[in-house]
Amino acid sequence: MYSHFPLTFRISPLIHITLMSLYLSLTLPLPFLAKVTSVSISPLILWTGIIIGFLVLIGALSEQVLLEKDTIKVTYPSWVPSLFYKGWSLPWSKITDLKSRTTGQGGLVYYFVSHETQTAYLLPMRIAKFSCLMNIVNEKTGIDTTNIHPLSKPWMYLILLGLTLLLIIVDIWTIATAISIVS
Repeated sequence: MYSHFPLTFRISPLIHITLMSLYLSLTLPLPFLAKVTSVSISPLILWTGIIIGFLVLIGALSEQVLLEKDTIKVTYPSWVPSLFYKGWSLPWSKITDLKSRTTGQGGLVYYFVSHETQTAYLLPMRIAKFSCLMNIVNEKTGIDTTNIHPLSKPWMYLILLGLTLLLIIVDIWTIATAISIVS
């Protein structure tokens, strides 16, 4: 059915925007607050940390699932150091099962199982077009994927995004207040 390989699946834009917005809303006020409080950390150090953290977050959110005719791969762009994020590759023919595991929060994650390598590979579940990926996995491996759903539902990220936008409004007020005190 799917003959146009390679196919690339990226993390859902909703998840991407929500997590980046949440990070910025939690960190951007810190350098401004450092100027008006008796904190011994320099705002310059805070700005440096915020920028480094933002780059790490962008790297973590740049995960890609690459489907080729004979292989499924989880990769990251070349600018992401492999020291931090390791991808994996598995031939379709070596996948024998998808096993579920319960998370600490009660959700389910799935692992590709390959008896030949004695290794389990985490199925990326926060990607856009997840159902399309599952259809291809079913087609390539013969494993029934009809009951496998993304870890988090879109409405969960929409609620988090809405709360983050409220936090950004408070951040704007906080930063404006801090600037007026310093001026």
